[in-house]
Amino acid sequence: MTTESKSQEEILVEAARAAKENTYSPYSDFPVGAAVLLDDGQIFKGTNIENASYGLTCCAERVALFSARTATDAKVSALAISIGREGSALPKESLVPCGACRQVMSEFLDPETPVYVDGNRTFTMDELLPYSFILVE
Repeated sequence: MTTESKSQEEILVEAARAAKENTYSPYSDFPVGAAVLLDDGQIFKGTNIENASYGLTCCAERVALFSARTATDAKVSALAISIGREGSALPKESLVPCGACRQVMSEFLDPETPVYVDGNRTFTMDELLPYSFILVE
């Protein structure tokens, strides 16, 4: 299959899987990869980076979003996440971003932005976090 014949979802999920290969998760042994597509066509990847002090761990979704934002202020068009090891017995319903990532994602993704979760399904941002914390001015 050539790149031209692949869907946006396939391209992003492959990028998320590739990012997952660089995980630093010696404590949980739970790899996660993410890929962010911007409206200018750029793709930024991230993986989970753990720390012995668990609170200092950073999730793949946030790494990808922060990397993208560091490089440009282009709008996020889609996000893909690949969670856990191939063949894992995790229930499909558990393959979703954590609450902290959902809140950060809500700052950068529109409510209808697709979030492709490898092994689960496609969500919109609004489905993942229907009542996000927002700053009211």
